[in-house]
Amino acid sequence: MWKVTIYCSAEAWKAQATAFREIVDKYPGKLLSSRKTRGDEKRIMEYEFEDANDAELVTQECMTLEGFMANFEST
Repeated sequence: MWKVTIYCSAEAWKAQATAFREIVDKYPGKLLSSRKTRGDEKRIMEYEFEDANDAELVTQECMTLEGFMANFEST
């Protein structure tokens, strides 16, 4: 299994939420958690994927969105 963690600012989320959802909806993954931090309202989302290629592609595509950062790791 592979865990993808995506981070973004409140401003990036407002501007790119629809594009982000389109990316993650293309791949068979499971949402593990979605949090919004207090104060600055940054978002942290974690997804789990069975296929390493899917995890890598989601990470790469999310990184194309302005204000988004992502990484993946084996779980």
